[in-house]
Amino acid sequence: MQIRDLSGLPDGVAEHFAESGIEELYPPQAAAVEAGVLDGESVVASVPTASGKTLVAQLGMLSAIGETEGMALYIVPLRALASEKAAEFEALQQFDLDVAVSTGNYESDGDWLGNADIVVATSEKVDSLIRNGAEWITDLGAVVADEVHLVDDRTRGPTLEVTLAKLRSRVPDLQVIALSATIGNADEIAEWLDASLVDSDWRPIELRTGVHYGDALHLDDGTTTELPTGSNDQTEALVNDTIEEEGSALVFVNSRRNAEAAARRLGDVTEQDLSAADRDSLQELAAEIRSVSDTETSEDLAAAVENGAAFHHAGLARNHRTLIEDAFRDRLIRAVAATPTLAAGVNTPSRRVVVRDWRRYDGSTGGMAPLSTLEVHQMFGRAGRPGRDPHGEAVLLANSHDELEELFDRYIYAEPEPVRSKLAAEPALRAHVLSTVATGFVHTHDGLLEFLGETLYASQTDDPSRLERVTEDVLDYLVANEFLVRDGPDLSATPAGHLVSQLYLDPMSAAIIIDGLRAGSGDPAPLGLYHLVSRTPDMYELYLKSGDASTYTEIAYEREPELLGKTPSEFAEGEFEDWLSALKTAKLLEDWAQELDEDRITERYGVGPGDIRGKVETTEWLLQAAERLAGELDLSSAPKIREARIRVEHGIRSELLDLVGIRHVGRKRARRLYDADFETREDLRHADKSRVLGALKGRRKTTEKVLESAGHPDPGLEDVESTGSDTGGSAGERGQIQSHSDRADGGQQADGTQANLGEFE
Repeated sequence: MQIRDLSGLPDGVAEHFAESGIEELYPPQAAAVEAGVLDGESVVASVPTASGKTLVAQLGMLSAIGETEGMALYIVPLRALASEKAAEFEALQQFDLDVAVSTGNYESDGDWLGNADIVVATSEKVDSLIRNGAEWITDLGAVVADEVHLVDDRTRGPTLEVTLAKLRSRVPDLQVIALSATIGNADEIAEWLDASLVDSDWRPIELRTGVHYGDALHLDDGTTTELPTGSNDQTEALVNDTIEEEGSALVFVNSRRNAEAAARRLGDVTEQDLSAADRDSLQELAAEIRSVSDTETSEDLAAAVENGAAFHHAGLARNHRTLIEDAFRDRLIRAVAATPTLAAGVNTPSRRVVVRDWRRYDGSTGGMAPLSTLEVHQMFGRAGRPGRDPHGEAVLLANSHDELEELFDRYIYAEPEPVRSKLAAEPALRAHVLSTVATGFVHTHDGLLEFLGETLYASQTDDPSRLERVTEDVLDYLVANEFLVRDGPDLSATPAGHLVSQLYLDPMSAAIIIDGLRAGSGDPAPLGLYHLVSRTPDMYELYLKSGDASTYTEIAYEREPELLGKTPSEFAEGEFEDWLSALKTAKLLEDWAQELDEDRITERYGVGPGDIRGKVETTEWLLQAAERLAGELDLSSAPKIREARIRVEHGIRSELLDLVGIRHVGRKRARRLYDADFETREDLRHADKSRVLGALKGRRKTTEKVLESAGHPDPGLEDVESTGSDTGGSAGERGQIQSHSDRADGGQQADGTQANLGEFE
């Protein structure tokens, strides 16, 4: 099927795709067209990675925009994937199609998005837009759910499931295009969505899978290839073999520590193949990596990159991950050791994938457990890049003949597990039941059960009463905490319930915050507020390591007056341990707000720069929610909450609060200015410009911007020379945190505009 022969697309689009090299559709793409994706029909495409799923989505979205003059929504599971897809769709702007991406600010109705033709967003963001009454939702002609098999995920799956159910309820004729990995029950997903199924194992290039054991590679077609390890271990031998064939290798391991250790060893292999030009480019890349964050993790990553290898895990800063992904796609970096986060959708193909660790720690069992077949197959799917590799190859490692056979049975020959809804659990339902009532989707008990009957869970379960029982428990909880009111069969949200839904909080988080604020005084200490939000289910607490329990027990009693709420008994082991884990998290945040160097924080708490950023972002959001709740409930603590929020947002002590309110002044510049005796905005309005220039290290453009923002009557620096010594300030932390705001004044998206943790040197 030729792409130029397709009808129903905006003028010039088919020619654009053809000129981009897409002249003939892949078999799964042609099957989707035959299933009606260009005619407004819903389609589930369950096909392997790199088999053209995104083009299927584009064809459906573009035809829907052209036919209905409506909008299209592309839902992704990860923020990084949202940015990647938005960049991919930018080429469509030449056809007068506006593309917008939105992943932050869960309190916004996103009205500005209504001006776009294609919106790319995470499922959480779409859920929040619905909660906040985004009117443009009813203008949708098509919605794409990328990686729809993630409805099986306990954390994010229920949000995707309920969001799709709400969209289909709100827009009855909505076209749904669901893109999935190859799964065992794609037909059930299609039946739930009233969609045609395109189920294919076709790939544009061959994928060979197998297991390395001894000195041989045993492949799925029954052939065996000699691949001796020599003095290397199995992983190094496989990577070396890949590089000798001018390919790249992606190695999956089960922990951050293992990823970093593997990258160091792989650097000894990749370094031998580097040209002089490669070395120069890698030196430049390493310098960029070091500039992101002044931490040991950043230095270790840069050192590995200089040798042509890298590691990738969630502890890296966002800019770290982007730099590594881009360089690996360009094959400047030849080998990456990664945790499974890299298999979750970001486009990082390689010639060979090595699944070194097929077991990982499972907290529910207290030991190592095998990865699912679906997850390993997702890793396999990263092997082979069309147009660059003759084939892709995915390899597991065995240490015995019995393990060789087990790996073939478990992963090579096995089909992926069926996808099952995780909705019927109280933590998942709390937020979704509240939002469904608060947004007016339902008004009665029967209406709620009828809506939940449209979910994937309802279509899969053999026990409908289970969902009803859990729903009753959730309703009781929401009523007891004064978020909902039951009046006979009628359900309605209280003002607090409406606010909690709009803030995108787990109702349990809101209940914990409200109880803590009511238990405390009107003058809560920053540590108490950080500890309070760290106790909520919306915050991932730091783990207590060996020796931590005694350390934080001592801190808990020393600083008990600052904590909000009653300290649980030490004999209530689980509850007390959670209290201490939250205290450890709060201490990290306090250290950050006390301007402790980022490198010292990462060392003290055993975290990466990305972990700090994640905790800061989440705390900023939760404290903003706490401030709103305090206002709603007429509590006097709102000003102190606001102060604690600004301090953790910028990583500053209280004396810098006025200075960081000046545009272009962040953590480091504020400290330099303060130490040079410019303590307030008013001081800068009447400042000696030469002294300000000296405090800001002689940076003239920066100084002019700061003076102008502060309201100086003459911010120009013509004939001005710096005076005064370089105050230096606190040690500089560099890195990025992503803003929770969406867009300011309809201009550039703030969720694509990032601010340094140690911003503005």
